[in-house]
This record gives sequence, structure tokens and C-alpha cells, in this order.
Amino acid sequence: LQMLEQQVAGGEQAQNKDLKEKHKRWKKYADKRRLQLVAALQESNEDSSEQALLNVYDSMQEEVRAKSKMLEKVQEKLRAAETEIKDLQQEFGLEKMDYLSTIWRQERDLMLCQQLLGQVQSLVQRDCNYCYLERIRRESVWDEESGCWKIPEPVVQKTHLP
Repeated sequence: LQMLEQQVAGGEQAQNKDLKEKHKRWKKYADKRRLQLVAALQESNEDSSEQALLNVYDSMQEEVRAKSKMLEKVQEKLRAAETEIKDLQQEFGLEKMDYLSTIWRQERDLMLCQQLLGQVQSLVQRDCNYCYLERIRRESVWDEESGCWKIPEPVVQKTHLP
């Protein structure tokens, strides 16, 4: 009696493995599709997505009104996004001009320092280590902690001839 109940409990095809497998695949697909729809509903604006997916309209005029409202909301979002883009572009332009002016000012200052060093170098005594700028550059070390260059102390080396 139990054997008969097991065979009949699932219908005529209770032992059909292909049918069971097909049923499992269909259930997985349905679950996956349901999760995709839930994710889509959560992603988009809940009000407009519910109207688009769940409402059944009584007349064409209602559908036109509902879709016009949705269109207005989307256009409003588009205008807000365009305004934000313009603001960001303007801000970027101002920052760019500020960076360029800083670079130009620093280049002018660097040229002034190089010209001053060229003029002053000829006035430095030959027996001082500051007489050779390339040597000072090689011996100088950048200090990360203080954020400045450590340059060697000036030393005068007097040579005495016998």
C-alpha cells in the first residue's frame, strides 16, 4: 500500500527524473527573475516604477496623465543633473586657472632666482664651497619631515702657499 501511495502521490509521473529536473530549473529561473525585478524596483524611484509596472489604467487619458507626470519628473531630474554638470565645469575651470597662474608665478620666481644666483656666483670667493653651484646641488638633501632642502654650510678653505 505504501509503494502504491509513493507512486501515485506525485501523479502519474512521480518517478520521472527529467520532469523533476525541469521543474527545478523553472523554479530557479522564476526566483532569479523575481530577484531581478525586486532589484530593479529598489534601484529606480519607487513611485514611478510602481506606476509603470503595476498600474492598470482605466482610460487612455489616465495613462497619458500618469506618463506625463513621469516625464516631467524625469525632465526635472535631467535639468538638475545638467545644472550640476555646469557648476562642476565652472568650478573645474576656476581651479584650472588658479593652478595655471600658480605655475606661471612659480616659473617667474624660479627664473629670478636663477638670474640672481648667476650674478651673485661671480662675487663669491673662489676659496668658498659656495663658489660652485653644481657641487652645492649635489650635496644638498631634501628633508621630508621639514619639507625643505638641507644645504651644506658655507666653508672657506684658505690655501697657504709656502
